[in-house]
Amino acid sequence: MLSRRRFVLAASAVAASAQLLAPRRAAASLTQPRDRIVLTVEGAIAGRNAGDRALFDMAMLLGMPQATLRTATPWTAGPQDFTGVLLRDLLAALGARGTALKARALNDYEVTIPIAEAGRYPVLLAHSRNGAPMSLRERGPLWIIYPLDDHAELRTPEFHSRMIWQLARLTVV
Repeated sequence: MLSRRRFVLAASAVAASAQLLAPRRAAASLTQPRDRIVLTVEGAIAGRNAGDRALFDMAMLLGMPQATLRTATPWTAGPQDFTGVLLRDLLAALGARGTALKARALNDYEVTIPIAEAGRYPVLLAHSRNGAPMSLRERGPLWIIYPLDDHAELRTPEFHSRMIWQLARLTVV
């Protein structure tokens, strides 16, 4: 059963990679946020709702297809269930075209993430851990999570540095 799950994840990653590399159609216009902005996306995107940017409140992110990933991290005790939007789904919804994301946290920590990784792995833009929303104190409200338990090659300081918490902004370059 586990090997079938890995096959399905691998097939999904291949399909997502092809989708990320395919020419983009203009994304549908986004709704306007009605609550506090939790994520700003800018750069090479077609979907926008605020000038040249896409602004998201939590309700908008919760309205997108959701995924759950069970994995341990260097900052948590044992495996945790993280829920959120797959990064590849967010990028597809925005008609993103680029090769990298500059991810910036509320404390101005910044890291560059190759967009191809969002197609290769189910990278999650998590808003909940173990069924509960993550507060600022718990590394929320948004935390990029890589499937560390399913892919040994991701268990390196390089990939750990890309697991940015208190995410506030993504710039597609």
